[in-house]
Amino acid sequence: MMPYEILSVTLMSGVQMPLLGLGTYKLQSYDQLYQCVDSALLAGYRSFDTAAVYGNEAQLGQILKELLPKHGFSRKDIFIISKLSPSDHGPRAKVGCLRSLEQLGCEYIDLYLVHWPGIEGLEPEDSCHAEFRAQSWATLEEFYTSGKFKAIGVSNYTAKHIRELLVMCLVPPAVFQMECQPKLIQRELRDLCTEKGIHFQAYSSLGKGALLSEPEVVAIAKRCGRTPAQILLRWAVQQGISVLPRSSQPHRVKENAEVFNFKLSESDMMMLNAMNCGARFCKRDSSNIV
Repeated sequence: MMPYEILSVTLMSGVQMPLLGLGTYKLQSYDQLYQCVDSALLAGYRSFDTAAVYGNEAQLGQILKELLPKHGFSRKDIFIISKLSPSDHGPRAKVGCLRSLEQLGCEYIDLYLVHWPGIEGLEPEDSCHAEFRAQSWATLEEFYTSGKFKAIGVSNYTAKHIRELLVMCLVPPAVFQMECQPKLIQRELRDLCTEKGIHFQAYSSLGKGALLSEPEVVAIAKRCGRTPAQILLRWAVQQGISVLPRSSQPHRVKENAEVFNFKLSESDMMMLNAMNCGARFCKRDSSNIV
C-alpha cells in the first residue's frame, strides 16, 4: 500500500493525467525498462512517457502488457504519453501516429504530442516548417476526434509557435511539454499556458543530474530530510507542474515518487526560484525555427 496519493490534473479534454510520470528516454534495454516500469507501478506511478524517437514504444507496450496483470491493473488504469517524430511531420503525420499506436499495441493513446516544431532535414528558416506543423496538428485532431488519442498537445514549441497554433487549430493543445527546472523557470511560457488553459508539463526536472549538487538544492534537501531529486520534483508539482523523472535505477524510481507527502516552505520556493538564470540542460534549441 502506498503511504501517499499521487495527485492528478484534469486536462481541458476532460481526461485526468497524473502529475507524476515515468520518463523512458534512453531506457532502451528491455530488461532495464522492465525493471524500472515494474518498480514504478509498485511505487504508484500510473503515467508513462515515451516517444517515437526514443525507439522504445514497442518495448514499453509489451512490458505494460506483461506487468499490468501482475499488479492487478488493466489498460484503463494507466496513462500513456507518446510523441510524433520530427521525421513524420506534415504529409507523414498519419503514418507516424498509426505507427505509435501499433508499436505500443494500444487501441488508444492517452496523450499524443507533436515532439518538435521543426521538420527533420530542413534549415531552421525554411517556411515549410509552419505548413508542416499545421498539417501535423490537423492529423492529431483527426485522431483525437476518432478517440484514438484522448488528449493532444505539443512539446518544445516557443510562445510564437503556440500562439500560431491557437489561431489555426480546431482543438487547442491540452498539454505543453518543455524543459523546466529552477534554473529555467519558463515564466513566459507558463503564463501563456495558464492564460489559455493548457497544462504545463516539465521534462529534465533534474537538469540531467547537474542540479542535484547545486548548493541551494542540497541545503534544502538536508533541512527537509529528502533527496535533492525529491526537492526538485516537489518544486514543480507544488506549482501544479507535472513531471516525468527518468532513472535507470529502480530504487531511484521509487524515491522520485515520494514527492506528495511533504511541502516546501515559501522561503524554500523563493530560494529555488532565485536560481533562475535561463540555463538549459537540453541543448537543442527550437527558438530559431520559423
